[in-house]
Amino acid sequence: MWIPVEPLRHDLPDVERFIAALDAAEFFDRAHPVILARAPGRLDLMGGIADYSGSLVLELPLAAAAIVAAQPDERAEVRVRSRVAAELGGLRDVVIPAADLAACDYAGARALFAAQPEVHWAAYVAGALVGLHVEYGVALRGMRLLLESEVPPGKGVSSSAAIEVAAMRAVCGVLGIELTGRELALLCQKVENLVVGAPCGVMDQMTAALGDEETLLALLCQPAEPSGPIVIPHSIEVWGIDSGIRHAVSGADYGSVRVGAFIGYRILADLAGLTAQLVGDVLHIQDSRWNGYLANVTPSEWEAFYRDRVPLELRGAEFLSHYGGTTDRVTIVEPDRVYAVRQPTAHPIYEHQRVRLFAALLESLADLNESAGHTHAQARQKLRVRASAAEERMLLLGELMYQSHASYSACGLGADGTDRLVELVRAAGPHQGLYGAKITGGGSGGVVAVLARSGARRAVERVAAQYQRETGHDALLIGGSSPGAMAFGTLTLAYT
Repeated sequence: MWIPVEPLRHDLPDVERFIAALDAAEFFDRAHPVILARAPGRLDLMGGIADYSGSLVLELPLAAAAIVAAQPDERAEVRVRSRVAAELGGLRDVVIPAADLAACDYAGARALFAAQPEVHWAAYVAGALVGLHVEYGVALRGMRLLLESEVPPGKGVSSSAAIEVAAMRAVCGVLGIELTGRELALLCQKVENLVVGAPCGVMDQMTAALGDEETLLALLCQPAEPSGPIVIPHSIEVWGIDSGIRHAVSGADYGSVRVGAFIGYRILADLAGLTAQLVGDVLHIQDSRWNGYLANVTPSEWEAFYRDRVPLELRGAEFLSHYGGTTDRVTIVEPDRVYAVRQPTAHPIYEHQRVRLFAALLESLADLNESAGHTHAQARQKLRVRASAAEERMLLLGELMYQSHASYSACGLGADGTDRLVELVRAAGPHQGLYGAKITGGGSGGVVAVLARSGARRAVERVAAQYQRETGHDALLIGGSSPGAMAFGTLTLAYT
């Protein structure tokens, strides 16, 4: 049986289940050790799609995670297996000659995996080898990679990033490559952008790599600067409710909103008199004012100087003829398409401010809770004042979430199901311990994040049950937290 060579550092049931199932899988050569890595999904509490515009984001690593085990293979082929892929209609086993991957740049690898829809899922795993080869010159050789994931796909909780980060960590473990968590996350983002073909920001991979259990990762996406963890106050809980509506970052809505935001930034740069230069097919803007990020435009600047000068929408051909292109390297402006511009531009400007306020309120709430531990008689009045102040902060936190949700919808990234879940949370309200809710990740369905008072699980369950009765969709409750890939480390398994 397969057993860990060293003691487990974390008590994680999914890891124990994975190891227990290895014997039946009969996938690895029992004569050689296996390297296991794990990375969690994430719940996007605040920030979401504003990540690609440089916003601060607040992300919670979930209990649900992806696990990848890797082993060198003397055969010159990369073999990837996934039980979940088979259940979703893909091939259980994908085998690619190592020489074929070694001959690929990012575009070639993307074409290779896209050629057969039933093997496309393997890009999330084997893409790690492509990224290491292209960016670090790593020689590709045979490898076996076994994937198991409990992160629900298509729900906006970063199942893809969890897989990418777990795969990259396992492959690096096999090859003896040391990457920092930030380096690993940025490389995984390149895999998703350039091999998988999904134009995501970096927050998902950073959370999967650098997250800590029961702690929010505060990440300034310029491009990926952790600004310190935020411990969730003991007086609150964060939940996710699955709307049952599938979400896809690679979908047209997400991509068009992203293009619209970069069109908006290009127009603002022109209005501000910044110098733009096209080098090859990449646009460069000399921007010491906002450093290339819409999030650095303040709401007051936007309202006073730019809002009414940015068009509501613009046809791609007209934009290209006037401005030449955008600074985004992972999307293209389609000439025949009409893009919404003003709202996708405004969203990250305001979202960055909302997230900054949210983080400050959370930290002040933690201070209030800590102070509230004194219960002697002479402090009762102070305790009442603190309790009132804590309640006010909870109400403000909830309102910021509702504002974020409304802004998603204004961008065209809402969905009937997620809107209804938010309405149900609002209707239940603070008297049932529910303070705020919002759509998460790339929007257009998926999971709704809920801010609740500690001990309000029953109220969250009632919301989910009512939604399920109304829509017929299974409203899975998502909760709990676990360490990111770097905190988990790698685990060496041997057969005895």
